[in-house]
Amino acid sequence: MTFSIVAREPDASLFGVAIASSSPAVAARCSYARAGVGAVATQNITNPALGPAVLDLLQPGRQADAAVRVALATEPYASYRQLLAIGPSGPAVIHSGSHVLGVHGGAIGQHAAAAGSLLASAEVPVAMIASFEQAPGHLGNRLLAALQAGLIVGGEAGPIHSAGLLIVRDISWPIVDLRVDWTEGDPIVALAATWNVYIPKIEDYVQQAGKPTG
Repeated sequence: MTFSIVAREPDASLFGVAIASSSPAVAARCSYARAGVGAVATQNITNPALGPAVLDLLQPGRQADAAVRVALATEPYASYRQLLAIGPSGPAVIHSGSHVLGVHGGAIGQHAAAAGSLLASAEVPVAMIASFEQAPGHLGNRLLAALQAGLIVGGEAGPIHSAGLLIVRDISWPIVDLRVDWTEGDPIVALAATWNVYIPKIEDYVQQAGKPTG
């Protein structure tokens, strides 16, 4: 149904989520990040409210495992949810309930976590973390490399139709919020093409927002 990765820069200056799914507009419902706080993916049988809830719980400085545990304590259908979360420090965390669909799995790296459901193989998240940790460049490049690696080893059991990339930094709005909400082609290829057009413009957009006369 979905495979995704949440990640941070080692200094927590950037947080991001990359996600792909057979469902339409997956990033609109499943990807959440907040500058200086963390990143969350809420998926499988999705409750979008869990994304902001976990970020709110990370805000006071909780570790990701505690934030997810507290959020799920009041979620009556926790067994149907898959959650990935990462905060400014400490390890990322993955929750996969007992009713998560099909082949599912997760992998945690030093500064990232990847997971999915209805996967072609439980090795998909492992490949995603390995690619993220080996890829060079901007956090966005590494997140997209992880998505591409997951697809190469099988991705979902069926075709994917949507994908998204979300990145935040020390301003109040996401510096990257790119989505392919539906395509019969390869949404990860389309997302990467959009990213390649967008990345040279990021700093200009940030500077123009702060000082348009500069």
